Amino acid sequence: MNQTNNYCVILAGGRGLRLWPYSRLSYPKQFIDFFGCGRSLLQQTFDRFLKILPIEHILVSTNEMYADIVHQQLPELPTENILAEPIYRSTAPSLAWASHRILHLCPEANIVVTPSDQAIQNEKAFEENIQTGFNFVNSCSGMLTMGIKPTRPEPGYGYIQLGERASEGVYRVRSFTEKPDRSFARLFLESGEFHWNTGLFLFHARFAYDRLCELLPSVLRQFDEQYPTFTPQEETRFIHEHFPLYPNLSLEHGMLENSTDVYVMRCDFGWADLGTWHSLFESMQKGEEDNVVIDCDVILENSRDNIVKVPKGKLAVINGLDGYIVVEKDNVLLICKKEDSSALVRKYANEARLKKGDEFV
Repeated sequence: MNQTNNYCVILAGGRGLRLWPYSRLSYPKQFIDFFGCGRSLLQQTFDRFLKILPIEHILVSTNEMYADIVHQQLPELPTENILAEPIYRSTAPSLAWASHRILHLCPEANIVVTPSDQAIQNEKAFEENIQTGFNFVNSCSGMLTMGIKPTRPEPGYGYIQLGERASEGVYRVRSFTEKPDRSFARLFLESGEFHWNTGLFLFHARFAYDRLCELLPSVLRQFDEQYPTFTPQEETRFIHEHFPLYPNLSLEHGMLENSTDVYVMRCDFGWADLGTWHSLFESMQKGEEDNVVIDCDVILENSRDNIVKVPKGKLAVINGLDGYIVVEKDNVLLICKKEDSSALVRKYANEARLKKGDEFV
């Protein structure tokens, strides 16, 4: 396979409210260096794929309100490789635009789509799985997702049921369940038939574009009729004018749930979704009494199973807490139970916005 046909699309347009109040609408999680390592989550994702692909084959999909931040954090990325959308419409419309752009550059392209908020522990195994995935979609018409064996009944993830074997380590997807309640998540875990959906998807660009054209309004098809040949600037202007016509549709709901030609690869590269405080807690090394303290100063007494992040220069003194999130950022302090906190944190963020205004979100 010609490796020069491979491209990456980094999804970096999310608002990150499940990690509120540290992640804010004006500066969401993908642009934050959570762990004090010197690189944001977006930069770490970019670094990871730069080991696999040339820089000109990496595109970042984001919202136009974050385009300047992407430029600042990835100054080496060509400007035309930043696809800045005028309005949030989830991941299916984002990939429709990206696959259209990539097909214009390389009609034989393969694409890997990646979130910008993941932790990968085994980089070598990750690179090998991505290359194997590219090989698979290059010879098989379909969508390939990277699956990770569950280690706990996590209700905040999607669960993929493995079907018949398609090739070494790759299986047809029998079913997909997005964010089940904890009882179903436990059943899925105990059955041994399910893997977590990592949000890493691979396909031939033509397959992705054609399938998304079936699912979405004919925005880009109208563009192709008007502009048989085009520049990236012409395409961007057209997208900015017509992008609001797209529905708010994710790749999971648009393609993973409803397609028959979908496959899953069993992977083991040490994966963690960093989208919620609970998942951050589960992915990080535990300290004394199973507490997780993220790059800050804390004195803990008679407390266990908590996750804490406060600003630099502040000291948190905590006594008697068990299983809590304690996060302070600017004008908000959040203290809430950690268990199944994803929906709660989003709820509190929305309440704060309604009652106190955008400056609190």
